[in-house]
Amino acid sequence: MNDHELYPIGDAARRSGLSVSAVRFYADAKIIEPTDLNEFGHRRYDIDAIARLELVRTLRELDTDLEEIRRLLDGGTTLHDLLTTHLEIVESQERVLRARRAVLRTLIKQGDATARADLMHKLVSMTDEERERIIDDFWNDVGAGLDVPDGFVERLRTVRPVLPAEPTAAQLEAWIELADLVQDPEFREAVRTYLHETYSTDEGRNVASAPFQDFIHTNGAALSEEVLAAYHAGESPRSPRAQDAVTRFMEASAALSDTPLTPELRNRMADGYRRLPDIMRLIAEEDAAAEGPVYDDTHGRYLSLVAMVNGTVSEEAQDQDQALYAWIADAMCVPAPGA
Repeated sequence: MNDHELYPIGDAARRSGLSVSAVRFYADAKIIEPTDLNEFGHRRYDIDAIARLELVRTLRELDTDLEEIRRLLDGGTTLHDLLTTHLEIVESQERVLRARRAVLRTLIKQGDATARADLMHKLVSMTDEERERIIDDFWNDVGAGLDVPDGFVERLRTVRPVLPAEPTAAQLEAWIELADLVQDPEFREAVRTYLHETYSTDEGRNVASAPFQDFIHTNGAALSEEVLAAYHAGESPRSPRAQDAVTRFMEASAALSDTPLTPELRNRMADGYRRLPDIMRLIAEEDAAAEGPVYDDTHGRYLSLVAMVNGTVSEEAQDQDQALYAWIADAMCVPAPGA
């Protein structure tokens, strides 16, 4: 063998990123033996052996067991299979650390006693089935004997959290808060009271009725998409396209309650949209002042946390929504073409 192709142990260590003692250890353990010994019995390594030493260093940095490395180098497993196994281990550890981080952040934010840490860790470690049971138990209790139109509570029940397989810390924190809330008897009673006071009146029952709900989720949804399309296209709220879309949406909404779409009704509807950003801001301020959700924002808080868990809201999206409400309000204040 050509001497120029062999490197002393010091060079092999430097090239592989290992210490000399580590190279000796792997040789003595018969994991990476030297390519050759010179006349003085000094170990020498060729490029292939040095590459194998570098691989061993990388695997050890990933906490790979020495026996696993030995099996790989002896041909008992493939590098792909070994790395795949370790990726699964690292991802599992990442999920555990993410859950712990969410628990710690929530404890710090809420100032809770450490005794709650165990409860919170159980919340983030729940299976999908366990999370489903918590939400079902909440709606079973809230909806029992509630004086609202048939099927309305079942519609509300369909809006539920679905924690993704790889949740962010923010999603885990939202789930901890939501799970804590829905198991709180005071919160459950507050939601029952809110739903009763909002949807047991004549106007509320009309909104909660099957025809109105069907409209919201079918024809109304299609009309809403037309309004959104005009808004996202940069149309002025006073443009013919915007006016046509908004007017047809308002006419369809008014028809559900046999209410003619008068200028007065247009103005009332516009005022409602115009006030939405302020209402949302006031709710946020009340939450912040209370260092947590206030019970007056009952079902709204549930919906907000579900959206956070499901990853369907962001601060940017909320800002866009507020701009949209103002745009719709302006469009509603303009008399319909030909009116």
